[in-house]
Amino acid sequence: MLHRLFATVIPGALLGATLVAAPLAAETWQMSAHDPDGNFHTENIRQFAADVGEKSGGALTLDVKSNAVLLSRTDLKRGVQRNVVPIGEVLISALANEDPIYAADSVPLLATTFEDAKKLWDASKPVYEKKLAGEGLKILWAEPWPPQGIYMKTPIESAADLKGVKFRAYNPTTARFAELMGAVPATVASAEIGQAFSTGVISGMLTSPITGVDSQAWDFVKHYYDLRAFIPKNMVLVNQAAFDALPPESQKALTDAAAAAETRGWAMAEEANDKATETLKTNGMEIHEPPAALVTDLSSVGKTMADEWVASGGEGVAEIMRAYRP
Repeated sequence: MLHRLFATVIPGALLGATLVAAPLAAETWQMSAHDPDGNFHTENIRQFAADVGEKSGGALTLDVKSNAVLLSRTDLKRGVQRNVVPIGEVLISALANEDPIYAADSVPLLATTFEDAKKLWDASKPVYEKKLAGEGLKILWAEPWPPQGIYMKTPIESAADLKGVKFRAYNPTTARFAELMGAVPATVASAEIGQAFSTGVISGMLTSPITGVDSQAWDFVKHYYDLRAFIPKNMVLVNQAAFDALPPESQKALTDAAAAAETRGWAMAEEANDKATETLKTNGMEIHEPPAALVTDLSSVGKTMADEWVASGGEGVAEIMRAYRP
């Protein structure tokens, strides 16, 4: 009788142990998001993370850390390569010091509408994928920022009004833009914009309405010029080895959720641009169309930078341009 009892109970206990142990196979990844909560990029990433959890049936959880608390913009790519975090978001043009191909979306006037920015992304993506695959990285998706405009404390009419102005740069191309416009570039991270203005490190910047809202630009500048100089993009990278180690169902959850995030992100950018511009205005900033002389100066700077980019970029840049402007 006792033997029968053990024969009945023990297999049941083992089955129960197996059922309890199964969730231990679930995996949690930390994900680095560069921008603060409330920024549409981070909102999109949090929705992506929720979708991954749902699509994987809880097998993969993404723990999103916003505002670059895990890795700075300059450290993100290397951090994902080394699997410090397996997945994260980076501004594409922040990588331009590594290879000029990554400067494509910050060359002034190359793509100034969302439609052209998408065409430029479609032309650039295969070149980036090939480059990054050799470094153990996989692109999940990319999405744009709104077009870039100039923020100033005082009104401007032309590039002459920027001569000697300490001007924020956030990647190599914005530093070059500042130089060609006669300004003095100073590298300042998004989270440090307010402090940089208040301490005199900068007195002008080129960035999107979204960053203007995130940094509450109305506290330190009064004028925004809707220059639409270019449309930069963020991309989300995953460590290829970490991705390959996932079960097929979790891999599919990531790629399916990423496809939805890309579509959603492009739509969110357009909506966020209009909303953020209105927020700047509501908080007392003057929104200007760029004066004719400033547009002329921008055109000259854009041509110079495009020529420099093509000359320095080798076959990768040539391949992008052939696809973008066949």
